[in-house]
Amino acid sequence: MTHAVEDEQVHDVVVLGAGPVGENVADRVRAAGLSAAIVESELIGGECSYWACMPSKALLRPGIARSDARALPGLRGAVDGPLDAAAVLAHRNEVVGDWKDGSQLDWLDSIGVRVLRGHGRLAGPRRVEVVSPEGERHVLTARHAVAVCTGSRAVLPELPGLPGARPWTSREATSSQKVPERLAVVGGGVVGAEMATAWQALGSKVTVLVRGGGLLPRMEPFVGEHVAEALGQRGADILDGVSVTAVVRDGSTGPVTVLLEGGDHVEADEVLFATGRAPRTEDVGLEPGSWLDVDDSLRVLGTDWLYAVGDVNRRALLTHQGKYQARIAGAAIAARAQGEALPDAGSWSAYAATADHAAVPQVVFTDPEAAAVGLTLAEAERAGLRVRAVDLDMTQVAGAGLYAPGYRGHARMVVDLDREVVVGATFVGPGIGELLHSATVAVVGEVPIPRLWHAVPSYPTLSEAWLRLLEAYRG
Repeated sequence: MTHAVEDEQVHDVVVLGAGPVGENVADRVRAAGLSAAIVESELIGGECSYWACMPSKALLRPGIARSDARALPGLRGAVDGPLDAAAVLAHRNEVVGDWKDGSQLDWLDSIGVRVLRGHGRLAGPRRVEVVSPEGERHVLTARHAVAVCTGSRAVLPELPGLPGARPWTSREATSSQKVPERLAVVGGGVVGAEMATAWQALGSKVTVLVRGGGLLPRMEPFVGEHVAEALGQRGADILDGVSVTAVVRDGSTGPVTVLLEGGDHVEADEVLFATGRAPRTEDVGLEPGSWLDVDDSLRVLGTDWLYAVGDVNRRALLTHQGKYQARIAGAAIAARAQGEALPDAGSWSAYAATADHAAVPQVVFTDPEAAAVGLTLAEAERAGLRVRAVDLDMTQVAGAGLYAPGYRGHARMVVDLDREVVVGATFVGPGIGELLHSATVAVVGEVPIPRLWHAVPSYPTLSEAWLRLLEAYRG
């Protein structure tokens, strides 16, 4: 049905998608004095706020805190019982604002961004058509730029029986209001590993089905080994090298049978497929499933007005990296609005998202935690760098033994031998995520190894891992 145009508006910048990335683009251009409108078809605040980062970490934190306490003399007996699952789920609901976005809307209003609810589609150069939930049609024209910040969605494989089995994706895994007695997790990446950790701690019997050779395959190999060992010690089954061939649900609410190649099967009450993401491009008038190629200012190649920021450009599917891109894109849009070429637009400038290539940080909130930035050893070697990996058993760090008796963890530093700078670092172990930003600073700053000797870590902290790595490097 065609609806008459209710109004036509002109803004300096129009943003499609009001998740953290779109919000930050709008914030940055408004701070530069440009007017902005933002369009959202779901909740303002996006995937991260309601179905990803925030609810998942709310589910994970109690289990990790209990695990830390159980490792300490004097606390073990106090935390022997199960988690209060109802209280954990209620806290998760509170963290996501019970899936209401009033506070996010208030913030956008406070910075002067016009918000339109509805489906927005590109209707030509610098033009966006929005159809509201009530069917009203609005046309927005951008004087300078349109930014596509529509993110990504979970992908389900084409398998016999899967649609009728009502599988979980990351959304259901982070928003479920009950703990399944048995949970099968298909996929060993970040979502699969984190959700296996969370629901196991909440009481589910977890089985993880991994097609490849182990968990967290994009990180250094020792990371997945540590995480899988810990999950197994707590009762999870990790099945490597298996392929799912079909899924069957018994009736409308019965158990799920996951059929495997070779004739084996796994039974569960719910099955989570954590098997990849696809860009949300179909609803904005772009080819469904198409990632948008951009330059380092996040402008879509071949255009002078269209930007793609966050997951949709596939550079780094992480909220914090998308927000970083948003700051870069906002600065670039504002500078170009002055009618001149970008000043100082080289690597590491205010207008280039260089960290997307050289220094993407990520913490995986499993138990133990995993954290990495920059290149793995294999990635550095494939890039043609002459590198050396320096490894450290974290038991060599005094702070690890104080963190918990029997602490287990591992660290690796990858050094470019020609420039003698750190190009990558990976850590796994309890509480290890807080080490990552120091590694990120070292990689981004290209701090020479001789200068890092003067960055003295406090004793006795986990940060002494840096000293031990440097000592091992020097020999």
